[in-house]
Amino acid sequence: MNKYLDKCRLCPRNCNVNRNNNEIGFCMATNELKLAKAYLHKWEEPCISGEVGSGTIFFSYCNLKCIYCQNYDISTLNNGELVSINRLKEICLELQDKGALNINLVTPTHYVPLIVEALKLAKKEGLNIPIVYNTSSYENVDTIKMLNGIVDVYLPDLKYYDDSYAIKYSNAKNYFKYASMAIDEMYKQVGKCTFDKDGIIKKGVIVRHLMLPKHIEDSKKVIEYLYNKYKNNIYISIMNQYTPLRKLEYKSLNEKVTDLEYNNLIDYAYDLGIRNAFVQEGETQKESFIPLFDGEGIIKKSNIN
Repeated sequence: MNKYLDKCRLCPRNCNVNRNNNEIGFCMATNELKLAKAYLHKWEEPCISGEVGSGTIFFSYCNLKCIYCQNYDISTLNNGELVSINRLKEICLELQDKGALNINLVTPTHYVPLIVEALKLAKKEGLNIPIVYNTSSYENVDTIKMLNGIVDVYLPDLKYYDDSYAIKYSNAKNYFKYASMAIDEMYKQVGKCTFDKDGIIKKGVIVRHLMLPKHIEDSKKVIEYLYNKYKNNIYISIMNQYTPLRKLEYKSLNEKVTDLEYNNLIDYAYDLGIRNAFVQEGETQKESFIPLFDGEGIIKKSNIN
């Protein structure tokens, strides 16, 4: 699978760099995996985290790098630890041993060929819980096709409908075009959501949309597109947790989403006919909801002096 890094085209940026020869593209990743944290995460959607937690693995670097990113320390500052494919395999099995309900791969696009190798090894050694692919969706369809038969649950973002916002905030031309094609391939692979007797998802697609302050019309277009395309065959996670962490040049991004904005969007979704949705209640706009990227679960304790 490393051959895909000889001329990297995993995402629409199509950098064509040889990552196996130390060439660096937009995401800044090399041909070595870099991880920031692996632990039981309890703040995903209820059907993913349950009470025990999702076995969440945060990958360093990112091919999107939104200016408001809440995981800025790892997506842009690139903090993390280099690990081998074999170590990623071990981490997956360790999370399963801890009782994880699934393996949740966060920001994995730029490492897909390496992740596929690790997961195949882990499955041979007894990994049998669902694999969740947690992505910005800015990736080429061929990248998603590599995951067919390996990923059980897709958890993609659909961030923007209007390309001007994608360019302004994520420097990503044609974001909606590529993200919508990627999500369509995800749905073709796994179909409608299925759950176990405890309500934990086993297969399917949950599309996340993070509402940005003062951008309700674009959010409505995203929600409307998803409903018109998939009806209630997918779940939509409508999120109000946007948290301004740094002073940005765009005034609206230095604010939080108001209750009025969010409730307006929820009412709009309901009036469209959306019934399979997750909404957020209570105070979610806090830095405490952002993980501490401290390397937990990455390096074997036996290797630490």
